This record gives sequence, structure tokens and C-alpha cells, in this order.
Amino acid sequence: MCGIVGAVAQRPVVEILLEGLRRLEYRGYDSAGVAVVRAEGDLVRSRAVGKVAALMERLDGEPIDGKLGIAHTRWATHGVPAERNAHPHFSGEWVGLVHNGIIENHVELRKRLQDDGYRFDSDTDTEVIAHLIDIFRRQGVSMLDAVMAARCELHGAYAMAVISPDEPDTLIVARQGSPLVLGLGIGENFIGSDIQALLPVTSRFIYLENGDVARITRKKIDIFDVNGERVVRPVRESNASMCSAELGDYRHFMLKEIFEQPQSVTGTLENRLAGDHVLPALLGVSDALERLAQVEEIQILACGTSYHAGLVGRYWIEANTDIPCNVEVASEYRYRRQPPRKNMLFVTISQSGETADTLAALEKIKENHGALATLTICNVAESSLTRESDMALMTMAGPEIGVASTKAFTTQLVALQLLMVLLMQAKGADKAKVAQMVADLRKLPALIEQVLDLNPKIETLAERFIEKNHALFLGRGELYPIAMEGALKLKEISYIHAEAYPAGELKHGPLALVDSEMPIVTVAPNTALLEKLKSNLEEVRSRGGELYVFADREAHIVAADNLHVLEMPHVPEMLAPIVYTIPLQLLSYHVAVLKGTDVDKPRNLAKSVTVE
Repeated sequence: MCGIVGAVAQRPVVEILLEGLRRLEYRGYDSAGVAVVRAEGDLVRSRAVGKVAALMERLDGEPIDGKLGIAHTRWATHGVPAERNAHPHFSGEWVGLVHNGIIENHVELRKRLQDDGYRFDSDTDTEVIAHLIDIFRRQGVSMLDAVMAARCELHGAYAMAVISPDEPDTLIVARQGSPLVLGLGIGENFIGSDIQALLPVTSRFIYLENGDVARITRKKIDIFDVNGERVVRPVRESNASMCSAELGDYRHFMLKEIFEQPQSVTGTLENRLAGDHVLPALLGVSDALERLAQVEEIQILACGTSYHAGLVGRYWIEANTDIPCNVEVASEYRYRRQPPRKNMLFVTISQSGETADTLAALEKIKENHGALATLTICNVAESSLTRESDMALMTMAGPEIGVASTKAFTTQLVALQLLMVLLMQAKGADKAKVAQMVADLRKLPALIEQVLDLNPKIETLAERFIEKNHALFLGRGELYPIAMEGALKLKEISYIHAEAYPAGELKHGPLALVDSEMPIVTVAPNTALLEKLKSNLEEVRSRGGELYVFADREAHIVAADNLHVLEMPHVPEMLAPIVYTIPLQLLSYHVAVLKGTDVDKPRNLAKSVTVE
């Protein structure tokens, strides 16, 4: 959500800033802007509503440049999308600032600043930070000290970057709650919301911790912790590739990432399976099995797509380990009183590892002191969740650019399977059963390849959804959360209203919606609940509903009037949720393309939700 880029260099930086913004477009935004300190010694900016391309077009006509600059893509929280609300925000001619996050006490601060004579040009919470910094700057302190003093008055979450003509070779940044990374160059340094923005200029990064403030010049970086003490943060060398953020031969990143799933699943399994068991070392601690052996209860916390993954994980864990497992939306859990728990494993799931509500829930857990251990399932090795958790199970999906999660979701499911098997091993489960599960996991990439071969048929099927306004998704057992995920995908990128229900709940309300204009999408693997599901499908058919069924070839569901069947390969029952996710992703993608929506950047949504 939002994106920050900054640079201090010997060369002009605007092109670097614009490329960084372009590479952060996947995060979601409604406006963009850039500010620089020019050689003439003044602070100037350019802003535009809409895409980064609109900002670039404006700069083509009215160019600005300098060797110190900041840039930003905004996702509206306070104030409508408008040029006056776009970042960077200024305080007079001496403070320029970009900010991600939410300042919770901005109303009180705004009133105080207005009483002090400051005029506000925007409706944002961000502008109060710029004016606060200016108050301290006017007292004759350095920009570093001004930022440190101002941040003590802020309540909420922020990642901010500040420049001023007072110090034309210095960039000041601060982080609390929202992610910020420093990029190290040769005779130049950079900042970004994530490393994707900076990969064209560096592969060496420093991840700031909560409470950190940093002073960045061309040749030096000084970092201070929440107490103002100078600290050293480790430098990380990234192996991420610039090519991972390029489309190649694909029309959209979402399609590219759907087709990358055999490789991302392979990466998540690689070096984690040994013969007939899962290697405990994948959790990053030497005593993983000993910790897991003590687990008596599991709490999974996540948001959005990651929450759906957690729901599937609950079925798997409870069915194979007899450990009670609860799954809750992190944004609800963090505000609900929880009694201390004994021997509970808390599992957080997040693609970015920076999801604000999930991070806040983890903080609440750590304050409780009732957890046996905390574990995160995450796709970003240096993310906040990874650093704050006792153990981490990395998904190895690689960068995911499309806002609608695809490969991140399936690799989260794979990670949950690995965790389930580790729990079985720790609890002394039957070795033959464990060995069979490991053998099945090895088949998964090839099974996904088989489903991807169905893409032309799914593309044809999608034509039937173009004029529809509503859709219903059905599943049973561990396939119900997959139906939820399918409904989420369709609504978020095609803007068709879609809901999911357990198929057995049809008689408790949803049947009232069924008619020939309501497509009913169903996932039907050959599991113990198949016959029950077939009965549910007949309930729909008898009421004139139009059924679209993704069915195991051994399920013996035959196409008929109002019943369209797409035959799926036979898969082991435990892998069905992963494999049946793929056709629902493809269906949503093709419907969205046919409807002409912005597939990779759907309206009102952001990739990384770093504010509450």
C-alpha cells in the first residue's frame, strides 16, 4: 500500500525515482509525485493523479531534476485522490516529505498547527508531519534532530522520508510500523518501500527496524534506534532478479504468476524433503521438532487470501495430528480479549510479511507471554513478520506483482502441508503415512502443470460470465475455503459480485438466489464428501441453476443441461485444495480480461496492506 523511493547521488535522480515508482505500481495507488532539491538550492515537486505514466508525461513537459530526491505513489486514506493530496507534501519552501501509514492523532495536531499559523493545502494526515518538522527546524536544529523530535508526537504507523534545501546532500528517514529499506550504492544511496524498487541500482540492502531513524548521504549512513542510540543494522545481499518484475511474453503479471506455480511450488519443496520425511531445519531453528512436540493447540492469524490458506490448514492439521487449530482474521483477533494459552503455537501467514493487522496481532501475542512459540509463513525473508517470529517457514514464491494473489497462495498451502507433516513427525505419527504424504507432495508440480494445460478450455468457459453480475462458489470440507478464494478472485479483478458457501448450506438461504442468471461454480475432487456434493448439485439443477463444475475425472459427473463439467486430473485427497485452486484463478483471470478491467491493479485495492 503506497510506495516510497528516495535517492542521494552525484548524478540526477529523477529517472531513478520514476523507475522505482514504476516497479512499485503493483502495490496499488491513485496518484504519484516526485520532489527534488535542485542545484539552484530550491525545493520543487511535480504531482499527478492516476498512473505513474501521467507523472512522467507531466515531467516531460515541465522537467525538474536534482541529485537529492524523494518520490511516492499514494493510496488514498485521508482525502480523495487529487493533486493537492498527492505526495510529496511541503511545509513552506524548506521541508519536503513522503509518508506511508496513518497518523492517528492528526486531527489534534492539525488544529494545534493551524493555531500556530500553519496553512494546510491538503486533506491528508501526512501534511501535519511536514509542519511539525518545520517547527523544530525553525529552532535551528539539524533535520535529523527535527525528525526525531517530530516523530515523538506522532501516534500511529509511518515510514517517512524527508529532504530540505537546508541540507542539500542529506536524506532523513524514519520507520514505525510501515516497512522501509535502504539500498547501498557506490557513492550514492537509496531508500524504498521494498527492494523491488531499487533492484535496478543495487543488490545490497539494510532493513530498518521499528523506531529507527536514519541519516543518509552519498557516502555514509547513520542509523539511530528508538532511544536515539547509534546502531548498526546488517547489510543483506539480495539474489532477487530484475527480470522477476518483467512481463516477458505474458499479457499480465497475474497470468505470468499463475503459470509460474509449478516452479514456485518446486522452490518451496526444494531441499525440504529428504527421502520419506520433511526436514525440520526448514523452520530455521535447531530444536524445531522439540518445540513442535510440545504443541497442544494452534492459532492461525491472517488476512484476505492468507486467511483462506489458514482455513485449509486447519482441516489438514486437525485431521492428521489431533491438535485443535483455530483460524481467525488478524484484524479481529487484535481487538478481542484473549486469555493466556499454554503450549500454543501461534502461526501468522502473510505474503509480504508487512500486513499491518497481522503484525499488530503478533505484537499482542508476544505481550501475552502465553505462546509456546510463534511461527510465520511468509514470502519475504527480511520482512517484519519474519524478523519478529521465533520460527519462519518461507514460501519461496518469488516476487508477486499482481494484486490478486496466486502463486503466493498456493505456496502458502504447500508450506502448511510441510508444517502439518512436521507436526506429525514431532508427535510420532505412523511413518508409512508420513512417507506417503511426502511422496504425494513430490507429485504436486506435475499435477499443477496438467491443470495449466486446461487453460484454453477455461478461457472458453469464461465467455459465459461476461454479462453476469453475481456468482456463487460451492465446496465441501477443505475445498470450501478454496471456493472462498475463488469467489474472492472473481470479485476483486472482474468486479462481479461473488460469494462462497459450503455446499451443504444451500438449503439454509443461498438457494433463494439460484436462477438461470446465477452461475454456480463448484469444485468436486474425488473425496469422501463427493456423494454429498453430488446431491447438493442436484438441488441447484432442479431449481434452474447453471452449474460449472471442476470435477475429478474419477468423480463420474457427466455434463448435461445446465451442467458444464471440466474434467480435472485425479489427485491425492490432501493435494486437492492446492490443485483445484488453479482453475479458479484462470477462470477469474479470463473473465476479467474479457470484461476489460485492470487485471494486475484492480480498483481500490493494494498489494501490501501496511495500514489498518
